[in-house]
Amino acid sequence: MSARFDAVGLVVSDMAASVAFYRRLGFAFPEGAEEQGHAEAELPGGLRLLLDTEDVVRSFHAEWKPPSGGGRTSLALRCDGPAEVDTLYAELVASGCRGELKPWDAVWGQRYAVVLDPDGNGVDLFAPLAAGGQ
Repeated sequence: MSARFDAVGLVVSDMAASVAFYRRLGFAFPEGAEEQGHAEAELPGGLRLLLDTEDVVRSFHAEWKPPSGGGRTSLALRCDGPAEVDTLYAELVASGCRGELKPWDAVWGQRYAVVLDPDGNGVDLFAPLAAGGQ
């Protein structure tokens, strides 16, 4: 089989808000992406994050309806250390992002926190608690 994992795609209700949110987390969307119906940011290792507006999705799938309720998907971002989890969470919440789970020391050996993107998707922030951890 030649298929390989290449990208994560999210349907967004407000492209400008989503691009601004993910740029705050270090995703390099090109200038003008916030005005497009489809935007891509290349990630380290060659993966991509794809954002499509609901209108773009409906243009090729007329019957599509956004899922209801929360917890549709989540992305996990590894931070450089436990202190960065705390700092990044605090900065995001202070800038108006919704905090879902305040930083805590998880039983599996990571400092962990969750913020929500503009569409309510979870963005997990984590870092190993000790050198050589997960």
